[in-house]
Amino acid sequence: MNKFSKDFLFGTGTSAYQIEGAPYEDGKTASIWDTYSSIPGNVFRNQSADIACDHYHRYKEDIQLLKNLGVDSYRFSISWPRVFPEKGKVNQKGIEFYKNLIDELLKNNIKPMITLYHWDLPQWAYDLGGWLNRDIVNWFEEYTSTMFKAFGNKVTLWVTHNEPFCVSMLGYLKGLHAPGHENFKEALITAHNILLSHGAAVKAFRKFHFKDSKIGITINLSPGYPLEQTQKNIELAKIADGFVDRWFMDPLFKGSYPEDMVQIYKTKVGELDFIKAGDFELIGEPMDFLGVNFYARNMVKPSKEGFLGYVGVTEKMPQTQKEWNLYPEILFNLLMSIKNEYTSLPIFITENGLALEGYKDNAGDDEKFGTIITSANNMDFVAEDGRVHDETRILYIYNCLRQCLKFIENGGNLKGYYLWSLMDNFEWALGYSKRFGITYVNFETQERIIKDSGYWYRKVIENRTLELKL
Repeated sequence: MNKFSKDFLFGTGTSAYQIEGAPYEDGKTASIWDTYSSIPGNVFRNQSADIACDHYHRYKEDIQLLKNLGVDSYRFSISWPRVFPEKGKVNQKGIEFYKNLIDELLKNNIKPMITLYHWDLPQWAYDLGGWLNRDIVNWFEEYTSTMFKAFGNKVTLWVTHNEPFCVSMLGYLKGLHAPGHENFKEALITAHNILLSHGAAVKAFRKFHFKDSKIGITINLSPGYPLEQTQKNIELAKIADGFVDRWFMDPLFKGSYPEDMVQIYKTKVGELDFIKAGDFELIGEPMDFLGVNFYARNMVKPSKEGFLGYVGVTEKMPQTQKEWNLYPEILFNLLMSIKNEYTSLPIFITENGLALEGYKDNAGDDEKFGTIITSANNMDFVAEDGRVHDETRILYIYNCLRQCLKFIENGGNLKGYYLWSLMDNFEWALGYSKRFGITYVNFETQERIIKDSGYWYRKVIENRTLELKL
């Protein structure tokens, strides 16, 4: 089998904070990322998303990019502080922006997938305790219900949260993302309240009785692998898997946190007293699909420096088709484990892509600014012929799509694939040092140039088949 079905959704994605710009325009107020980015030292070269891709003013142009790429669907996020600039106050200009965006997509036969929370918590909510305040479950329910009411008759695919792991563990444990805390108990409380708010949003969604609309959550999964096949390494790989993957998947599908991780965490923070009666029932509110973000496996080795007794080992990305053909089928195995151990729900790959270097003189600040994303040594640049020849990205995506096809062949219920990202953007604490797009963005002129990977992806979508030729 080398062919995707006609109803398989091929798409691409972005998030509001990474592309929109206009941080204080038309009534929008600050998010925690606006605040975090303004503090020197938090972001690569003190860069900010104040302009980013200027999508707020250029969304029609960007939708024509999507049309040119031939995608079936577009995943984007709504900026919570753009539509709720104050607690309990709705900003109609913010609503209008997303209404126009959705209408423009539909006019061009592109199916919207909305992510309701992609990390840009309103500053007002943070000032009231943010994800550490259990009341945020109610605030999130109010916000999401407002979005369902505004757009639910036009949008049929909804994602409650993007990557709770990154929000909680990178933002509240490792201090590498906004708001920059370093407290493990806070990270666990944050993760729990995010999962609770997901359940509350799903319950709120059901009250509208939309005929064809579906709702789910997106979890970033990076399965743990031992660097060496020793008993110690294998045990640590399971802990790594528990830290990144199982801590979020188990409560959604098994009604509890994984017991081995509970015992480990209790030695770190004491009793998990933030868990209340009925919480897992709410977290496990039945949803319609699971979104999976995948970039790489989590290869680990023992280390006393590691918070849980291990550290990650950076793998070199293969650079040739031959190397990729020999590379382990990590995504296929991950999808099969979801199918066999967790759920038969439809799955969407909501993010998958490859980051290339954005600067020739980048000394490699990945570790300082925190990332578990894939990255190759190659640079994204405009060649003399005016094109961007990103063959390494094509090879990476080809390999992942090949594993998606194999999963479908083996009875997997995979309904769509969203390539990250539509265009180069503000990569959080990594600033503009990494380029993920299949469209090149000149951040000084805002010129967009479709890369070779974009033209290749368009051909895949057109033909529903996998070939490496452009």
